[in-house]
Amino acid sequence: MKTTVEVPDNLYRQIKARAALQGQSVKAFFLEALREKLGLGVDPKEEEIGWRAAFGKGDKEAIAEVQRIIDEEHRIDTEGWDLPESEGSRFTEPDDE
Repeated sequence: MKTTVEVPDNLYRQIKARAALQGQSVKAFFLEALREKLGLGVDPKEEEIGWRAAFGKGDKEAIAEVQRIIDEEHRIDTEGWDLPESEGSRFTEPDDE
Protein backbone atom coordinates (compact mmCIF):
# COMPACT_ATOMS: atom_id res chain seq x y z
CA MET A 1 0.00 0.00 0.00
CA LYS A 2 1.20 3.50 -0.73
CA THR A 3 0.40 6.57 1.33
CA THR A 4 1.48 10.19 1.61
CA VAL A 5 2.87 11.66 4.81
CA GLU A 6 3.76 15.32 5.30
CA VAL A 7 7.10 15.71 7.07
CA PRO A 8 8.57 19.10 8.02
CA ASP A 9 11.65 19.98 5.94
CA ASN A 10 14.07 20.02 8.88
CA LEU A 11 12.86 16.61 10.11
CA TYR A 12 13.07 15.10 6.61
CA ARG A 13 16.68 16.28 6.23
CA GLN A 14 17.54 14.57 9.51
CA ILE A 15 15.74 11.37 8.43
CA LYS A 16 17.51 11.36 5.07
CA ALA A 17 20.93 11.94 6.66
CA ARG A 18 20.40 9.23 9.31
CA ALA A 19 19.19 6.76 6.69
CA ALA A 20 22.26 7.49 4.55
CA LEU A 21 24.58 7.01 7.53
CA GLN A 22 22.97 3.60 8.10
CA GLY A 23 23.13 2.65 4.41
CA GLN A 24 19.35 2.64 4.10
CA SER A 25 16.85 4.21 1.80
CA VAL A 26 14.40 6.67 3.36
CA LYS A 27 11.65 4.11 2.74
CA ALA A 28 13.55 1.39 4.63
CA PHE A 29 14.26 3.86 7.44
CA PHE A 30 10.55 4.74 7.77
CA LEU A 31 9.48 1.10 7.72
CA GLU A 32 12.03 0.19 10.38
CA ALA A 33 10.93 3.10 12.58
CA LEU A 34 7.26 2.16 12.22
CA ARG A 35 7.93 -1.49 13.04
CA GLU A 36 9.96 -0.43 16.06
CA LYS A 37 7.21 1.93 17.25
CA LEU A 38 4.63 -0.86 16.90
CA GLY A 39 6.88 -3.35 18.71
CA LEU A 40 7.19 -5.61 15.68
CA GLY A 41 10.36 -7.42 14.70
CA VAL A 42 12.53 -6.61 11.72
CA ASP A 43 11.23 -7.97 8.43
CA PRO A 44 13.78 -10.67 7.46
CA LYS A 45 13.68 -9.47 3.83
CA GLU A 46 14.92 -6.06 4.97
CA GLU A 47 17.44 -7.22 7.56
CA GLU A 48 20.32 -6.88 5.10
CA ILE A 49 20.72 -3.27 3.97
CA GLY A 50 22.85 -1.42 1.48
CA TRP A 51 24.85 -3.13 -1.24
CA ARG A 52 24.89 -6.49 0.61
CA ALA A 53 21.12 -6.85 0.24
CA ALA A 54 21.33 -6.10 -3.48
CA PHE A 55 24.23 -8.43 -4.29
CA GLY A 56 23.71 -11.33 -1.93
CA LYS A 57 26.05 -13.17 0.35
CA GLY A 58 29.77 -13.72 0.07
CA ASP A 59 32.92 -14.40 2.02
CA LYS A 60 32.64 -12.48 5.32
CA GLU A 61 36.23 -11.22 5.21
CA ALA A 62 35.86 -10.00 1.62
CA ILE A 63 32.54 -8.32 2.46
CA ALA A 64 34.10 -6.61 5.49
CA GLU A 65 36.95 -5.29 3.32
CA VAL A 66 34.59 -3.98 0.64
CA GLN A 67 32.42 -2.34 3.32
CA ARG A 68 35.50 -0.74 4.90
CA ILE A 69 36.49 0.74 1.53
CA ILE A 70 32.95 1.98 0.88
CA ASP A 71 32.74 3.55 4.34
CA GLU A 72 36.11 5.23 3.89
CA GLU A 73 35.31 6.58 0.42
CA HIS A 74 31.80 7.76 1.24
CA ARG A 75 32.22 9.10 4.75
CA ILE A 76 29.56 11.69 5.58
CA ASP A 77 30.83 14.52 7.75
CA THR A 78 27.86 15.58 9.87
CA GLU A 79 29.76 18.28 11.76
CA GLY A 80 27.91 21.58 11.55
CA TRP A 81 24.58 19.95 10.64
CA ASP A 82 22.68 21.76 13.37
CA LEU A 83 19.67 22.76 11.34
CA PRO A 84 17.22 25.55 12.15
CA GLU A 85 14.25 24.46 14.25
CA SER A 86 11.56 26.31 12.26
CA GLU A 87 9.35 24.20 10.02
CA GLY A 88 9.85 24.76 6.31
CA SER A 89 13.20 26.49 6.71
CA ARG A 90 15.87 26.07 4.04
CA PHE A 91 19.36 24.75 4.74
CA THR A 92 22.26 27.09 3.99
CA GLU A 93 25.87 26.04 3.66
CA PRO A 94 28.08 27.06 6.62
CA ASP A 95 30.61 29.80 5.94
CA ASP A 96 34.19 28.66 5.42
CA GLU A 97 36.37 29.69 8.33
